[in-house]
Amino acid sequence: MDLTHRPRRLRQDRVRGLVSETSLEPSDFIAPVFVDATTDERQPIESMPGHERVPIGESVARVEEVLETGVEAVMLFGIPESKDSEGTRAWADEGVVQEATRLITDETDAYVITDVCLCEYTEHGHCGPLEEELHGEDVAESGPACDPIQTVDNDATLESLERIAISHAEAGADMVAPSGMMDGMVAAIREALDRDGFEHVPIMSYAAKYESAFYGPFRDAADGAPSFGNRRHYQMDPANAREAMREVRLDAEQGADVLMVKPALPYLDIVSEIRREFDHPVAAYNVSGEYAMLHAASQKGWLDLEAVALESLLSIKRAGADLILTYFAEDVAERLSARN
Repeated sequence: MDLTHRPRRLRQDRVRGLVSETSLEPSDFIAPVFVDATTDERQPIESMPGHERVPIGESVARVEEVLETGVEAVMLFGIPESKDSEGTRAWADEGVVQEATRLITDETDAYVITDVCLCEYTEHGHCGPLEEELHGEDVAESGPACDPIQTVDNDATLESLERIAISHAEAGADMVAPSGMMDGMVAAIREALDRDGFEHVPIMSYAAKYESAFYGPFRDAADGAPSFGNRRHYQMDPANAREAMREVRLDAEQGADVLMVKPALPYLDIVSEIRREFDHPVAAYNVSGEYAMLHAASQKGWLDLEAVALESLLSIKRAGADLILTYFAEDVAERLSARN
């Protein structure tokens, strides 16, 4: 028996940490913050234990809580005071994200990233203004018998995304993050930012965003569930990996500075492939469903929440993510800081 090679030698306590290949730091995390223009007090999010919607007036205090854990960056999501078919409150000067961004950047050192999308602002809950398209057999064969369906008007949405990104940059956002999976969104936003003197503002594109069942709790938190249908016409098919690389390549060519994969855990193969193929920083969104399922299992006594949260985030970092947007950011950052 040849036991020259004994990997267990390096698993002993005092050497184990020295040879650890992957490490997490609080600076790896981005903490989501939900700002609600419809409330005067914090509102717990039942499906996401430990998280709240906060009123605009509480946004600075909420971000300061994040900073105290060692996390340096936040992503702002807004719940507006009113909605319409076009989502016009998304780019209003006095909109919820714009007001919160001004307060947070004036009063804290947080790095502020803003969600650039329309689903929270449209009364129908889709990620842009709608258009009708024919559904069924080929139009030439079926004629008027085809049933029209409503879907997002891609090119009209690009104009809205430009206005949102500019309004966020004017309010002081450090980075903008378009998440709607519209064709050409990065190019449109990059051109608009550069044209208006915001060439220094980077874009973190949700470059590979899947039509996932893991988004449920977020849609409760941000009041952004579609009122009809689903988002399969613009978010990616979970079955597709090659398509993800095409999407990411297009966004990189159009000027994306950071490439995001959403969700994270079911798509670590995509994170890993992007890391191999691109030199850009890679971000992964450890989404609400991933967070909620670990909490639910922990509440049942089936899993150790602290251990599985840390293991999950380590797996995302190990796959190649430089940045992790996660609802575990504060809890894990505090534990990491306590160990140092």
